[in-house]
Amino acid sequence: MLEPSHNDELPPIPGKRYFTIGEVSELCCVKPHVLRYWEQEFPQLTPVKRRGNRRYYQHQDVLMIRQIRSFLYEEGYTIGGARQRMSGEVAKEESSQARQVIRQMLSELEEVAKLLKR
Repeated sequence: MLEPSHNDELPPIPGKRYFTIGEVSELCCVKPHVLRYWEQEFPQLTPVKRRGNRRYYQHQDVLMIRQIRSFLYEEGYTIGGARQRMSGEVAKEESSQARQVIRQMLSELEEVAKLLKR
């Protein structure tokens, strides 16, 4: 089990729009069946489902899964405690995640603009 200070050991999240359950499993060091279980336990976690009920997670879903993982594995919360903590923090976190995504998109747009100026 990772210590709280070792959260940086998780792989960086690539700049993709959608991730499969296998990719999210590797990015968050959690098995796919655990991710499916967490979807039932945490109402905030709702990946997009497409053909054949295939799950596609977005960047904010991956961040949320990492937060849930931190609560459960590093801070020692139960599922119920983590659910309460998430419901209280979701409003705060959604705004900070939105800001983070906007900052990332702005930096990517600036890079594209630089490339187009050449």
